[in-house]
Amino acid sequence: MSELTERTQLAVRIVREIGAHALTYYQQQDIGLDFKPDRSPVTRADKEGEELARLVLDAECSADAILGEEYGAKDGTSGYRWYLDPIDGTQSFVRGVPLFGCMAALEHDGEPVAGAICFPALGEIVYAATGQGAWWANAIGVPSDPLDLRPARVSSVADLGDALFASTGFHNFEQIGKAEGLARLFDAVRETRGWSDCYGHYLVATGRVDVMIDPLMNVWDTAPLLPIVEEAGGRFTGLSGTHSIHEPNALSTNGLLHDAVLALLG
Repeated sequence: MSELTERTQLAVRIVREIGAHALTYYQQQDIGLDFKPDRSPVTRADKEGEELARLVLDAECSADAILGEEYGAKDGTSGYRWYLDPIDGTQSFVRGVPLFGCMAALEHDGEPVAGAICFPALGEIVYAATGQGAWWANAIGVPSDPLDLRPARVSSVADLGDALFASTGFHNFEQIGKAEGLARLFDAVRETRGWSDCYGHYLVATGRVDVMIDPLMNVWDTAPLLPIVEEAGGRFTGLSGTHSIHEPNALSTNGLLHDAVLALLG
């Protein structure tokens, strides 16, 4: 088994364990809700989930670097870097909405090579590694249960007039100077929905949504998405069209619609 395969399976294990832990707080009264300086919410599930992941990585990949949303950076010497977002969609988690995801991603020598996202309240998971395809399951059980996997594939919709578009935080498009472009996109697509955060990108990778946009992103948000969407046959960039996990926003499509979306956004 290659190093990449081993670490990808470790990423799957980590997000399943974080997800199982998050469910002990989900829809409970005392989740330890607090707010960061930017007023974004954080809970005990966020903090303890990242602590759990770091303990596993320290035990099994101690030479790997880590960058997490809650506890920052740890240097490494192996050429691998992990990105951790223990609860992506904390607004959903706090409000008892099941569309939050537990995320881990892997970079090697500066290139994103693997990502895994568990949706514990939905019982679903998706993961991918470069050259190994994207895979998903919708009955994950407890972390030790085997997964009944199927290939994750994007849709074949080739016309924006037939497309379903989803996004997080529509009001943020004005903040990034894309409000007029968003209006043009609304007019061009067949349907629009607010399936937010990593869940919307997951829906693109599994062929259930054709276009997904996040106007405001951090690298721990984008890192798992690029390998998952692209190994599922889609395309992932920032709204500038740049192919990178280090863009401040994100566009996932089935690939067929990507250039048309970028043109409309301006």
